[in-house]
Amino acid sequence: MKIPDFIFVKKWWFYLFLFFGTASCWAQPSFRGLENLFTSPESYVVRHTSVKPVIDGNITDAVWQNASWSNFFRDIEGKSKPDPYYKTRVKMLWDDNYIYFAADIEDNHVWANLRNHDEVVYNDNDFEIFIDPDNNTHQYFEVEVNALNTIFDLFLSKPYRNNSHELVGWNAEGMRTAVKIHGTLNNPKDKDKGWTVEIAIPIKALTIGGNVVIPEEGTLWRINFSRVEWNTDIINGKYVKKKSPEGKVLPENNWVWSPPGLINMHYPERWGYLLFTAKQDPNQLPDFKLPYAEKQKQYLWLVYYRQKEYMDKHKRYASTLEELNINPVTFELDNVENSLVMEATAHQFNAAISSQNNKTWSINDEGLIEVRK
Repeated sequence: MKIPDFIFVKKWWFYLFLFFGTASCWAQPSFRGLENLFTSPESYVVRHTSVKPVIDGNITDAVWQNASWSNFFRDIEGKSKPDPYYKTRVKMLWDDNYIYFAADIEDNHVWANLRNHDEVVYNDNDFEIFIDPDNNTHQYFEVEVNALNTIFDLFLSKPYRNNSHELVGWNAEGMRTAVKIHGTLNNPKDKDKGWTVEIAIPIKALTIGGNVVIPEEGTLWRINFSRVEWNTDIINGKYVKKKSPEGKVLPENNWVWSPPGLINMHYPERWGYLLFTAKQDPNQLPDFKLPYAEKQKQYLWLVYYRQKEYMDKHKRYASTLEELNINPVTFELDNVENSLVMEATAHQFNAAISSQNNKTWSINDEGLIEVRK
């Protein structure tokens, strides 16, 4: 799409829009009220391994000493909520066939009831992995496991918010999982330490299409982890979910690695970043640096969120950026001039951001991020 000449009129306040540590984008009018959706995601540099972990639930193997722990999980809504009362953290490794996960889940009372594959495992306490290898918010994968090592694996063509449904029939073919209980399972009479999980997911199982795309040095995925923890009482020697005075089961706790900022894990643009490296020297491991394109995409998500708000209020999409309080002008991002434009009808929209010597990125009304050709 040819960029109209009028968007090259500069506005001084757009120069203040720098993301992730350089300035607070939400301090500007266009971002106000969306602060929770523009916090900095977590990142993790995952190392290549020539030694395969033994998938037995024991995460003290020597190979795991070569992987660093993530930060401890926080509440799904972020810093506005108290820290979880149990700690959770993960490690990752990869080789040319698998990506490996180890999770350390602290819990004084380890319990689980669901035993059948593809039961809705989050109705128990569980550990969950979300993976978007293409970083486009579509065609992503989810794997859940409880303390009985019961698996719920599913594929989503797009997030639920875009009128999608999960494909439960998808299975991570070749995946191996194991759980180790540090205490006793389903025994309220004692105090447990928690449980650990090991998971090996074939990279082939996370590939759409016929060609398996093996990560290489610098490959970037989006990923997140969640832990569901239900509050329970002990009644007649069994764990029973706590209920309100009206008899309704109380909501679960959702503790995550990279908080989306709202109680919904299916915002892939809010997940953390996974950077692949094959370097073995710990002193030469790359530092994660947010790619320039990821900074540009924040403007596309601003348009997306504002358009969804506008649709909720007016039952149609805004025709122009001005209606969204976003001026269609050029602005500087890291001292590089960018242009933001949008095309819209009552029921569809597409926004694009471009800069000199960089790709043009676009977003549509279903939140699909693409390179515009």
